[in-house]
Amino acid sequence: MPQLPPPDYPDDVRARLERDAAEVVARYPDSRSALLPLLHLVQAEEGHVTRTGMQFCAEVLGLTTAEVTAVATFYTMYRRKPSGDYQVGVCTNTLCAVMGGDAIFEALQDHLGVGNGETTDDGKVTLEHIECNAACDFAPVVMVNWEFFDNQTVDSARQLVDDLRAGAQVEPTRGAPLCTFKETARILAGFPDERDGAVEASGSAGPASLIGLRLAKGEAGARVVHPRDGGPHDEPQDTSATDPARPAGPDAEEGE
Repeated sequence: MPQLPPPDYPDDVRARLERDAAEVVARYPDSRSALLPLLHLVQAEEGHVTRTGMQFCAEVLGLTTAEVTAVATFYTMYRRKPSGDYQVGVCTNTLCAVMGGDAIFEALQDHLGVGNGETTDDGKVTLEHIECNAACDFAPVVMVNWEFFDNQTVDSARQLVDDLRAGAQVEPTRGAPLCTFKETARILAGFPDERDGAVEASGSAGPASLIGLRLAKGEAGARVVHPRDGGPHDEPQDTSATDPARPAGPDAEEGE
């Protein structure tokens, strides 16, 4: 049987989305370039990208629904089914995994009673494992609606999701204050971020990343202190580039 067309938005919702969409499209010399922010816009409306939302994007931009669907299904930031107010992503890429990310992800699945990509019954939390977020010096990292929660442990991650479900105020380790997934989607669509302190907030490289720069500047005595445990890390060992007694490369003979 042929698939029925998606239902349209209510008149007031569609009128509001059309105004917002016109503002987005006006930023681009080619209207189809507005597809990514428009998908965030419709995601901000319902918390995920629905068939109705994709049809709306296609109509506004003069695209086929197949073209819109191809983009919406390619990028993981677009949800295709109802999801929680808070997207809790646990990095399980190499460094975060060995630092405890795998254990955190498994513990949260048991604690919340959900699997990867699933949402708690109260609609508050969607749990997923995510790939590297370029914050390896803060491993293991958990992200909530794309805000960083660094140097997590199993216990701290459990407390984090409990606080989210209870409606308690939760502060990211760095960056802007936390907001809901729908609010995040609207910001990603390109509309003003009205959170207090959001403009001034920013992340930065941690000491484990900056130690390489400090060594290059000759500050070899610097030691890295892990913010989670307060203990010093071992200093980098000499390599062939810094230790003439350990040459490397085609001119180095075995046994020298």
